[in-house]
Amino acid sequence: MTTQFSVADIELDLHRYPSEQESNLQAWDAADEHLIKHLTEIEQTAVTTAIINDNFGALTASLLSIDSQWPLLLETDAKTSQLGTLQNLAKNKLSSENIQWINSREALPSSVELVLMKLPKNLTYFAHQLNRLSQILPQGTQVLIGAKAKSINKSLLEVFAKNLGPASASLTWKKTRVITCVSDGKVRSLPQGVNWSIPELKLEISNLSNVFAANKLDIGAHIMLDNMPKGEFTSIIDLGCGNGVLGLHAKQVFPKAYIHFIDDSEMAVESARQNWALNNLDTEGLVGEQATFGWDDCLTHLNEGVRPDLILCNPPFHQGEAITDHIAWQMFLQSWRALKNGGILHVVGNRHLAYHVKLQRIFKNCTTVESNGKFVILQAQKISKKAETHEDEHIEPSSTAVDSSQPSEPHPQSGLYGGKR
Repeated sequence: MTTQFSVADIELDLHRYPSEQESNLQAWDAADEHLIKHLTEIEQTAVTTAIINDNFGALTASLLSIDSQWPLLLETDAKTSQLGTLQNLAKNKLSSENIQWINSREALPSSVELVLMKLPKNLTYFAHQLNRLSQILPQGTQVLIGAKAKSINKSLLEVFAKNLGPASASLTWKKTRVITCVSDGKVRSLPQGVNWSIPELKLEISNLSNVFAANKLDIGAHIMLDNMPKGEFTSIIDLGCGNGVLGLHAKQVFPKAYIHFIDDSEMAVESARQNWALNNLDTEGLVGEQATFGWDDCLTHLNEGVRPDLILCNPPFHQGEAITDHIAWQMFLQSWRALKNGGILHVVGNRHLAYHVKLQRIFKNCTTVESNGKFVILQAQKISKKAETHEDEHIEPSSTAVDSSQPSEPHPQSGLYGGKR
């Protein structure tokens, strides 16, 4: 894996996030390079620029290396994108002081004069982002989008025309093109969440535009809902929660439990929050906030006092367009560290991903709960005798997990991040 980004006399050292992941994937692609090459060729000056979907900060670091005072607004739905950008700015001794950060639901400022974007995998989310831009961009403002040439077709250009303004694509360079969209100055309304129900569970679900399985229950979640773990649990984490359906049903099954919803997607966390309120799942008589919501990179910033006795997990095996298993490794390792002794990690995944090998290596045990032709539900229990510390050294996927023991139990109301977000 190369970490040396070099284009148009810009030299940067860029890493994916987290930088410790074992991966052959780069922190940027040719579309990033094409956008920067285009900007230098047209001799773009430093104006207030919105950068959207900058995976690990290649675009941001490039502009700041050209002009350290370039005023930037960064929009991302992914916590790993935000953390990765900050990591790469620090590695390259670039300041983040002139950056304004927003997520994909917060209002965009009207001061934006130029927009740089990467084309996301989810085109429904992309249309949402264009709608947002239409609400603040004056007529004639340019939006430059870097994308793989094979992704650009007539229907994509129609998405631009419908949601922001006319667009055209450049010549191909390194199998990528830069799309130039010019705002037509017409304000579009923002799309509403997609609403649907799960009658057999008496749950109502609402999904924002960048949430996985936006309009139906995905197959993995379905088999998980039919095979919830047995026992009594009082502190449950829905890790990679999406719209929160697993955590919602866990509250139905274990009404005395406090549920913690965590996802890398801010829209997913907000969807889970809305769905908790929509389904009115608080148990009468239970003290304190019964649900907390964390926008985070897996369990990276989990309060040390939180000791769940159950973690439900449906791990993603994509990061953007890249197929990778490092997220599952990170989820399993951090789950082992976070669980109280005797606690359970309950996982669903595609059979071909062989999660049982990873779980056996980390937990020293793994049980198959249910399986069908495509999916498998696995369960691993934390069983440890040695004293536990949260100062564990980084455990590489190829090595054995550090042994640790049961810590003192926290108050059951312990929140993820020190309280309601």
